[in-house]
Amino acid sequence: MSLALLFARLLLTVIFVVSGVAKLADLAGSRQALRDFGVPASFARPLGVLLPLVELVIAGALLVPVLAWWAAIGAFVLFSSFALGIGYNLARGRTPDCHCFGQLHTTPVGWPTLIRDLVLVAIAAFIVGFGRATTSLNPFGWLRFLTVFQRVELLVGLILLGLLALMIWVVIQIMHQQGRMLVRLDAMEGQLAAAGLVHASETDGLAVGTPAPTFRLPVLTADGQGEEVIALEDLRAREKPVLLIFSDPGCGPCQELLPEVARWQHDYADTLTTVVVSAGTIEANREKVREHGMSVVLLQQQAEVLNAYKVAGTPGAVLVYPNGTIGSALAQGKAAISDLVAQVVSKPSLRMMPLAVFPGRNGNSIVPTNQQPPNPVIGKAAPVFALPDLRGRMISLADFRGAKTLVLFWKPDCGFCQNMLADLKDWEVHPPQFAPRLLLVSTGSVDANQALGLRSPIVLDDGFRVGSLFGAQGTPMAVLVDANGAIASHLAEGASEVLALAGVSQKQ
Repeated sequence: MSLALLFARLLLTVIFVVSGVAKLADLAGSRQALRDFGVPASFARPLGVLLPLVELVIAGALLVPVLAWWAAIGAFVLFSSFALGIGYNLARGRTPDCHCFGQLHTTPVGWPTLIRDLVLVAIAAFIVGFGRATTSLNPFGWLRFLTVFQRVELLVGLILLGLLALMIWVVIQIMHQQGRMLVRLDAMEGQLAAAGLVHASETDGLAVGTPAPTFRLPVLTADGQGEEVIALEDLRAREKPVLLIFSDPGCGPCQELLPEVARWQHDYADTLTTVVVSAGTIEANREKVREHGMSVVLLQQQAEVLNAYKVAGTPGAVLVYPNGTIGSALAQGKAAISDLVAQVVSKPSLRMMPLAVFPGRNGNSIVPTNQQPPNPVIGKAAPVFALPDLRGRMISLADFRGAKTLVLFWKPDCGFCQNMLADLKDWEVHPPQFAPRLLLVSTGSVDANQALGLRSPIVLDDGFRVGSLFGAQGTPMAVLVDANGAIASHLAEGASEVLALAGVSQKQ
């Protein structure tokens, strides 16, 4: 029994040390996680610091036999509180990020998270139940058998181990920072491409007239990776130009382009063979195929085709003539690819007519956004969009399927938005029965939106392009989307109408 208790104490010690140190390394994320779980913003700030300190104190006390039983009580209370918070949010249909181990591991909570926490509750309860009456082993008792020189060696080893852990942590932080920078660069490239300012450099792509590299790739369908394999020769045998569009499921500008690619595959099938060559996993690409209804998507193993065609980044596209030669310079970015398609099919430049996507029963309907955006029609499918959240992760409206969602168009420095901010926070803390989930589509910086102190997901739409798709012309405006992704309300304008859609009245 004593040995089992010792192992239980050491396990909880390791968990609390990793958790506490990781949370201290990402205090902003820890505070945001507390707000997401329902802790008022005024308490989230001090608790964001206090919680990891408490975890480290409990970890240290678990190693001392005279304090271990009391530390186990603290662990039991802490894990029970976590379990109650997770269970409460799951019961209300919420899945905030756990942030249990800071940036080392942060995922939305679910039933596996709750089960894991209940197991830890049981381990802490085991120590509380049997640790008081059973003689506790001292994890440091073996030190008395070491010589002075061996103790010095042990101390030096622990210091080196600590330095190694510190180096690993620094590398992880650099990788996270680089990831956030790449997400922002993708967003900037997308905006430059939309303005027609992104062009392929002279060193990108293959020269026009040179032989196109051959390839054989599996075809990806909505149900998975099929058995069919298509070679470039098979595509050229159709006696039409072949447009190869290089994409990646983790590329933001690529996701904006995919609805148009699906339209090109359908509308220009008689004059152009449009093929998507994508990287990434089968699961990530299959979701895109299903969402946009694309007909021909080929999956490369790594980036072998991308490299063979000297494509520096995605989205990129190149034309291959039926005779097997390169027929165009590399088109880099949404605008350049659209222009290339327009030239091939002899249409006016698509750059002058940005396209908005409204999914219908028989495919995607395309309307020019230089016209007055239509008000959303109740019962029609809501426009498809994907935008980065405040942590740089891409969030799609499709992620909210299965629950009624209030899409709120917001601007941090909008006076009317600020006037309803307190009501919105109160609604998040005390939502009425059958309240919808909330998704804020906001402009402004990450810091400005984090300062709002809201728990609901916030995605960034700097150009207000998504707002225009829904017909929104200002902020705050909102619309309800039902569990099946269809428009469920007229567009609400102003605080009182928005809060009415949320199920409450604005306080005077």
